[in-house]
This record gives sequence, C-alpha cells and structure tokens, in this order.
Amino acid sequence: MTEVAGVDNSEAEMSSDRVTIERRTLMQQAYAAIRQMIITGELAVGTKVVVRPLSERLRLSPTPIKAALAGLERDGFLTAIPHRGYYVPEVNVQDMREIYELREVLDGIAARNAAALPEAAALVQDTLRPLYDKQEASQLLQDTVGYSDADLEFHRAIWQASGNSRLAQVTDNLVGQVRFGSGSSSRLPGRIAAALHEHASIMEALATGDSARAERESRAHVRRSAAAFEKAVRPRHA
Repeated sequence: MTEVAGVDNSEAEMSSDRVTIERRTLMQQAYAAIRQMIITGELAVGTKVVVRPLSERLRLSPTPIKAALAGLERDGFLTAIPHRGYYVPEVNVQDMREIYELREVLDGIAARNAAALPEAAALVQDTLRPLYDKQEASQLLQDTVGYSDADLEFHRAIWQASGNSRLAQVTDNLVGQVRFGSGSSSRLPGRIAAALHEHASIMEALATGDSARAERESRAHVRRSAAAFEKAVRPRHA
C-alpha cells in the first residue's frame, strides 16, 4: 500500500474527513451565534459586521467566522457591499410581504404533512399543547418576548414534523428575518388572542388527522398574521 509521509492512504483520508467535519462544525457554531445576535438586535440594523471582534468574542479563528458570514448573507440575514464588507440589512414592508407570502405556502405544506402522520395526535398532546399553554401564560403576563419564543417553537415543531428538512430550514430562516425585522404581527392590539384561537384550530385539525383542514387553517393563520402586520405598520408607512 502506498504511504504518504508515514501514514497510509486510508488514515490520511480519515484525517482529512475529521478536519472537514471540524471546520463545518465550527462554521455552524459561528453561524448560529451571529444569527442570534442579529435576531435579538444585538447587531442592529445598519451595523457593519467585522470578523476580528466576532473572532475574539466567539473564540474562533477567522476562517469559520468568514464562512458563517457568507452563509448568513446567502440566507438573507446580512448584505454584502463590495469593498465595504457585511452589514445587517433593514427588512422593509415589501420584504415582509414576500416573507409572509412564502410562509403561507410552506406552513400549509408542513401542517398537511404533519396531520398525515400516525403520531399526529401525540404531536399535539406532547409538544404543541404545552407550547400553546406557554403562549397563553405569556399573554396573561403581557410577556411579548415569551409569547414570541413559544410561538416560534409551536410552528417549528410542525415544520420539523413535516418530514421535509429543507422546508424546516427555509421556514426557520424566514421567521428569523421576521423577528430581526420587527415584523411580528403580535404588536397589533388583540392579535395574540386571535392567533391563539387560530393555533387551537390548527391543533384540532392535526389531532384528528385532517390534512386538508390542517393546511387550510395554517394558511389562514399566516394570511391573518400578514394582514395584522400591515395594520400595525400602516401609520408609519401611510
């Protein structure tokens, strides 16, 4: 067997694979951390995102940071300006309309697929119902952040149950852009109570395995959220 620097080919290939996996893992860590900074507003709209401070903050080399920034730019969380670098973009009203339009279709597909699962009733009982209860509790406490977090987990559970990993990833990114763009429809008075009623209807459809109704209820929920968002921002953009 041919040897390379005292290591046989199979060992060299395994070592190369380990390096590749490690780099990918570090990039994913950096991506998740920087994405969270954008969503929470720690990196505000208009902020220039620079590699060195992030490298020091996350205790990672510049290589995974640069790869993460490129990935965030591809996913719409950053804008690359030639010769200037990466910036946190502003998500405008038209951007939000496009995001809600896509979400209506994707959420409908996810709910339809989830309702067809043999374990759909268990999904409602074990996962969605506790998250729904958290949303109700947050509403009573007027905790909009807590409500938003539980709302995201509620929908994420349905996306993940859809069996379509690409759908889950794309939808999660879309919702991330909604959150850092301050595009939440929950700012409209009365919207949270209405959304909870809509969530209950989605759960009923899922629990009974009614795929057509689950898709219909989910699409209507996103459509109403989009309308609520339009009403919430109308005074500022009239």
